[in-house]
Amino acid sequence: METLKKGDSLQIQCYKHDGKVHRCWDEAVLLDIKKDYMVFGNERTLVTEAHGNIWRTKEPAIIYFFKDCWYNIIVQLKNTGTTYYCNIASPYIIEDNTIKYIDYDLDLRIFPNGSFKILDRQEYKYHKKKMNYSDDLDVAIRSALSELINYYQSGAEVFDEKKNLKYGEEYQKLRKK
Repeated sequence: METLKKGDSLQIQCYKHDGKVHRCWDEAVLLDIKKDYMVFGNERTLVTEAHGNIWRTKEPAIIYFFKDCWYNIIVQLKNTGTTYYCNIASPYIIEDNTIKYIDYDLDLRIFPNGSFKILDRQEYKYHKKKMNYSDDLDVAIRSALSELINYYQSGAEVFDEKKNLKYGEEYQKLRKK
């Protein structure tokens, strides 16, 4: 595995279960390496969709990729408050200076007021059938969603707004170098 250090810039590639690229982000700057996860930051990064649409993210984001958990967490540092967009996804791998994972449709959005909503249930049902998700995979995905909700409700440190704002400041400093 590549030796990574704080400040390194990687790309992100999100795949679907069938192996096709779903979405790519041009940049993610490494902010921290923990035992169980890595923390990245980006802002106004170029995003390319599988169908060719290209756009830029709007606000600074802190991204948590977990080694053994079936989700990743994007902390959106918006002017209106911190929003968390959590993807149910395979654990990441890093290959060719790129963070890679498989997206499994279900998402959890956590709003600045602390409420949350599960998104894309219909998309999940559609892809589960179309791509023949196994029963074991279905259990892993549903378990990950429950685990993620419990993780949030238990006050896990990745949901600590002050900590994420500090990561945001750190990202801005690295970006100016």
